[in-house]
Amino acid sequence: MRNLQGKSSVFQKVGECLYRYSSNGVYYARIKASGKEIRRSLGTTDRDLAKRNLARLRDEQRQIDRSKSKITLSELADRYLRTVQHQRPKTIERKTYIVNRIKTQWPTGSACQVSKIKPSDVQLWLARYKFGPVSRNFHLACIKEILTMAVGDGIIPYSPASNLKPAKLNKPIRKTPTFEQFKAIVESIRSQEFNGHDAEESADFVEFIGLAGLGQAEASALTWPDIDWQREQIITFRHKTKSGFAIPLYPQVRPLLERRHSGRTSGVDQVFAIKGARKAIAAACERLGFPHYTHRSFRRMFIVRAIELGVDVKVIAQWQGHRDGGKLILDTYSHVNPVHSQRMAALMTDGKPDNVVPMKGAMA
Repeated sequence: MRNLQGKSSVFQKVGECLYRYSSNGVYYARIKASGKEIRRSLGTTDRDLAKRNLARLRDEQRQIDRSKSKITLSELADRYLRTVQHQRPKTIERKTYIVNRIKTQWPTGSACQVSKIKPSDVQLWLARYKFGPVSRNFHLACIKEILTMAVGDGIIPYSPASNLKPAKLNKPIRKTPTFEQFKAIVESIRSQEFNGHDAEESADFVEFIGLAGLGQAEASALTWPDIDWQREQIITFRHKTKSGFAIPLYPQVRPLLERRHSGRTSGVDQVFAIKGARKAIAAACERLGFPHYTHRSFRRMFIVRAIELGVDVKVIAQWQGHRDGGKLILDTYSHVNPVHSQRMAALMTDGKPDNVVPMKGAMA
């Protein structure tokens, strides 16, 4: 067994490429990869675990492309920016801003080799700025994407930012109108006689959003061929997730659509001639003394009202085009759950609840 002498202790060779430090019993690896010697602590005093860590280290080193080992953080960041040019202009602008921060304010300088970046370098870079959790998370996500790309290209075996967690965001309860407030807003918009056709169009648009539970983008993109009168459903497209889904042609929204369909202009497929009614909503809220509601407020109202009416959360999620079985709605509208919970609790009696209808032929 060959020993490597340290300052006060000895590295004892206990296996192929495996050494044990005599003073504390920690195992170390000593391997060669592409002609380069690598010495690294395996972080354990357990021999079996040390062997597994050694095997993992060897596998990681085999995946590294040594010809790219000298690429700098600045070069990698520029390459990353070229890969995101297909994204939305606002997203490109934000990522370009963050990349410039990386290139000019990285703790060890952006000319450092990517292979030498440590987790603490990422933490020190983030600590430079006094920003809220949303901005911090966006900065962290950006540097993670850059370093993950380096892993995929074989520049580094793992990302030094992989263990950094995003900041937790507060979940504010946003202002949501009652159904009565919603109807008053629609009526207030419709009553603006000096606006003529514009008032009627804006009122119909707002009324549809609140009664159908759709967003501004979905409502403005709706066409008459999207409405299946026989099957009583509306096919729509959720712009946020880029996916299509169907909602019922709710009884509360059908009269509005039938009225608009009967008065439609020949050859025009769009259900609504406007893209939004922000100014009309703001003016109506001011006239009525209500909080400043938006298009999204009425979608929230639809969901809250559905929960309070006892509609199953999974069904509401389907109506919203969600594919998580209702998790997002439960997380977002947790303040409404007690209402639904108390209604369901009333069914748990030792007798038969009043709203249960006996089935014919059921066994006693």
